[in-house]
Amino acid sequence: MSTPLLEIRDLRAGIAGNEILKGVSLTIRAGEIHAIMGPNGSGKSTLANVLMGNPTYEVTGGDILLKGERINDLSPDERARLGLFLAFQYPVPVPGVTLVNFLRQALNAVRGQEVPVREFRELLFEKMDLLKMDRDFARRYVNDGFSGGEKKRAEMLQMAVLQPTVAVLDETDSGLDIDALRTVAEAVNRIMNPEMGLLLITHYQRLLNYIRPHFVHVLIDGRIVRSGGPELAEELEARGYEALEAELAASGN
Repeated sequence: MSTPLLEIRDLRAGIAGNEILKGVSLTIRAGEIHAIMGPNGSGKSTLANVLMGNPTYEVTGGDILLKGERINDLSPDERARLGLFLAFQYPVPVPGVTLVNFLRQALNAVRGQEVPVREFRELLFEKMDLLKMDRDFARRYVNDGFSGGEKKRAEMLQMAVLQPTVAVLDETDSGLDIDALRTVAEAVNRIMNPEMGLLLITHYQRLLNYIRPHFVHVLIDGRIVRSGGPELAEELEARGYEALEAELAASGN
């Protein structure tokens, strides 16, 4: 069997001495889409930040392996160069910096060398056509005055241009109406390929109506308490997290 693209082994992490992740283990292989679901405060966004190396969080145990290489001690930019990508829940505006310049600098940083202008433009236009985006969009300042849907589409364009090995989408559906959600989900489906792994972090099942995961994991109180297929997301939508939490409490887990 091939080496997993991303392997999380008994990961423990927290902030300011408060342990939030309490032993998370997960394996993602090429071509797989995994979804992490859980109630507010369960540790979902902490997991995304820890995977990307946010220095605010402290890893107190376990390992993160990307393509078989332990990355616990690597900086966020080093992780990005290895092929890890994070789409933020709340992308921030960068006034004065156009999206095209931002994307070119990001690609240069990930590749570790200057990408020729012509090569970059061809790649950018190819990905914008793939995502059915107007090319004028790339001339706007990054997330400045963007709607929620436009911010998430800009994130998807960045993912398409950087072509990561593993992409982590932290509540990409947050703040989107149904039309924007469908547009962003379609973009994710176009970008996903058999050599890539995808980790979707979401609170609601609605995103998974458009991006069909192979595996669904439920994170509660910093632990994955249940894993299954897409039907698990539908069960959660029908029953809610409180019913599962009550079952866990009754069983002593």
